[in-house]
Amino acid sequence: MLGGMNRVYLELGPKKVFACSVDWPGWCRIGRSEEAALENLMHYVERYRVIAGRAGLDFDPGDPVVVERVKGDAITDFGAPIAMPELDQEPIPENEAARAVALIKASWAVFEEVAAVSPEELRKGPRGGGRDRDKMVSHVVEAERAYAKKIGVRHKPLKDGAALTAMRAEIAEVLGRPSSGGLMVEQGWSARYAARRIAWHVIDHIWEMEDRAV
Repeated sequence: MLGGMNRVYLELGPKKVFACSVDWPGWCRIGRSEEAALENLMHYVERYRVIAGRAGLDFDPGDPVVVERVKGDAITDFGAPIAMPELDQEPIPENEAARAVALIKASWAVFEEVAAVSPEELRKGPRGGGRDRDKMVSHVVEAERAYAKKIGVRHKPLKDGAALTAMRAEIAEVLGRPSSGGLMVEQGWSARYAARRIAWHVIDHIWEMEDRAV
């Protein structure tokens, strides 16, 4: 379902909760309770609008409507959405697949722009941690290569920009196809979850880099 209701699912970890948009890949935020996660999700409306705008999409979500709850685990608490809700098994028509790919491509473009203007040494986190810019960029790329395997896209370690461009083109081609909603490869991900997880990881680091560059 696109437009209209702002569908959100909640991933419930032992200590933390992710609130994730169903229809806007990558718009996911975490909190210590359901209410906190939903509040944090809506707090990031303006920042996600940058991604949607780059994709050429209007982004004016209403109040979130929780349509599913799914059990998470320690990875949820660590800070990554790991569970695939039942709604990810819904078929994806061609127009929705194209829209998801547009948002993923927008996140890649914005990430590159933010990295280009960020200092190499980023402000440390509250406990003195966090990757600096170049290590963060490498982390995003290597994580993406691992994610790509979950949809049947396999590449050797990426040695240059051309290899990254080729891998991302293949990811976009695969996720741009209509999907039955099932796993794309054995022990892999569904297309809807893959689009969400790939976009979320890039966008999460866009916002981290922006916040730690000041």
